[in-house]
Amino acid sequence: MSLIVALQMDPIDSIDINGDSSFALALEAQRRGYELIHYLPKNLTFKDQVITAKAQGLSVQRVTGNHFSLEEFSIINLKSEVDVILMRQDPPFDMSYITATHILEHIHPETLVVNDPINVRNAPEKLFVTHFKDIMPATLITNDRQEVDEFRKEYKDIIVKPLYGNGGAGVFHIKPNDENLSSLLELYEVFYREPIIVQQYLPKVREGDKRIILVDGKAIGAINRVPASGEARSNMHVGGIPTKCNLSKRDQELCEIIGPTLKERGLLFVGIDVIGDHLTEINVTSPTGIQELGNFDNIDPAAIIWDAIESKL
Repeated sequence: MSLIVALQMDPIDSIDINGDSSFALALEAQRRGYELIHYLPKNLTFKDQVITAKAQGLSVQRVTGNHFSLEEFSIINLKSEVDVILMRQDPPFDMSYITATHILEHIHPETLVVNDPINVRNAPEKLFVTHFKDIMPATLITNDRQEVDEFRKEYKDIIVKPLYGNGGAGVFHIKPNDENLSSLLELYEVFYREPIIVQQYLPKVREGDKRIILVDGKAIGAINRVPASGEARSNMHVGGIPTKCNLSKRDQELCEIIGPTLKERGLLFVGIDVIGDHLTEINVTSPTGIQELGNFDNIDPAAIIWDAIESKL
């Protein structure tokens, strides 16, 4: 199959080629003979019902410090000149991100956008999971300080985080004797207009926070991310250490609960976060972890993802 593939992503020069999932997907696409182009979200344009991007031809190689080359800029019609768009810019899931989904909605599915932009917009990581019963830890989403205080009285040990944050940024573990909650809430009010999310702290996070990769609604494997010493967050962006793990019976149950909905909504490449028996996030915007999964499980997640994409064309 000969395809023209556009990567809508952040600047490619600063990525970690040994951990970046977009780079792995680009490498596999190139290996299959697909033509690659790269553009930044800010270079996406709507004009008179035509969606274009100021884009550059891209080639990639796994050479540290020399992992890509870009051609001269040209204006690409994303509906008539492109077969697949990988929407791979990193969150935060802000109005800029949401606007990009509205623009790409005009060309999907004629040009296949992965993941479906309408359902990316409708499935924010920390909110989407609330639609599934009895699988998430005790959770509060609010702007009401009294509600937060009552929640803390009930659960004592809590996690407080911004509703649309990413990569572990702004996540705080508030222990029962911590006196900083009021100041933290004041700080959130300065920086965020949205409600915050408060959850019961799960001590099992010390054993790791699993990232499970699902492709077209089916789990293909998992890695465990163990928090660094002195750190409550397990995100690899903040020092979480990836380790090999297997899918437990409970992991498989969680995937069976959400998998059909993911498939139905066109959320083809998804990463979910599981602590103990609980699902904490469903990551649909720009999931990571496929390189680490491939290293541990001797599989090629990028190839599995591209096989799934080809099946949709």
